[in-house]
Amino acid sequence: MKSYSQIHDPQSSYPKAVLFDLLTALLDSWTVWNDAAGSEAAGRAWRAEYLRLTYGCGAYQPYEKLVRDAARMTGMRADASDRLDDAWATLPVWSGAKELLQALAPHCKLAVVTNCSRVLGRQAAERLGIKWDVVMTSEEAGFYKPDPRPYLMTLQQLGVQSSDAAFVSGSGYDVFGTAKVGLRTYWHNRVGLTRPEGAPIAEHESATLEGVLPWLQTFRSRSDVKTSSK
Repeated sequence: MKSYSQIHDPQSSYPKAVLFDLLTALLDSWTVWNDAAGSEAAGRAWRAEYLRLTYGCGAYQPYEKLVRDAARMTGMRADASDRLDDAWATLPVWSGAKELLQALAPHCKLAVVTNCSRVLGRQAAERLGIKWDVVMTSEEAGFYKPDPRPYLMTLQQLGVQSSDAAFVSGSGYDVFGTAKVGLRTYWHNRVGLTRPEGAPIAEHESATLEGVLPWLQTFRSRSDVKTSSK
C-alpha cells in the first residue's frame, strides 16, 4: 500500500476544512466498550441503548449519566461504567488515522465533532497527536449529534461554509445531521454497521480510511458529486 506522501497530487483541490467524528471514525471505542461490558454482544447492546438515549434526549444531558443509564437498562455488570472510564485514556487509534491527519494538516483546517463531555472529548482527541483547530463536544454545543447545531457551531468557529468543508463519519447516524447542514460525508464504517433506517446515503462508504485522502484531494462542489461505495 502506498503511503500518503506517495499519493500526494500537486493539482489537488482540498476543502478548506475537514470535520471528523472522533470515537468511531478515528478511535476504536468499540473495543473499550466491549471489554468494559465483558463481551462483544453485551458491549453492542449497551452501546445501542446509549445511542438510543442520546438521539432521543434533545438538549444535552451529561454524557456520563447517559452511559451509566444505558448500562443499567441493559443489565451490565455493576462496574462496567467504571471500567469504561478507566480505559478511556487508552482508546485505540484506528490504523491510518494519524497518517491521514498529518497528510491533511498542511492543506485543511481540522476539527472534531463528538458526542461526548468536554473533558472526555478533549482527552480522546489528544490520542491523535495533532493540533486541532476546533474540538466541539456535545456538552459545549448543548446538543448531541445528529442535531445540526454541533456541526454548525464547529463550522462557525472554523470560519468555513459547509460547501467548503467535508465530514468523516464513523456512524450512519451522523449522515442525518450532515445532510441537513450540507456537509459532504465519507462514512468510515469500520465495523460493518447497517445504515440506519431512513438515513441519507453517504457520498462514500468504506471499511478503511484509505479512500479519504484521494476523496478530499479531488474535492468539488456538491453538484459535481456522484455517490460511490466499496
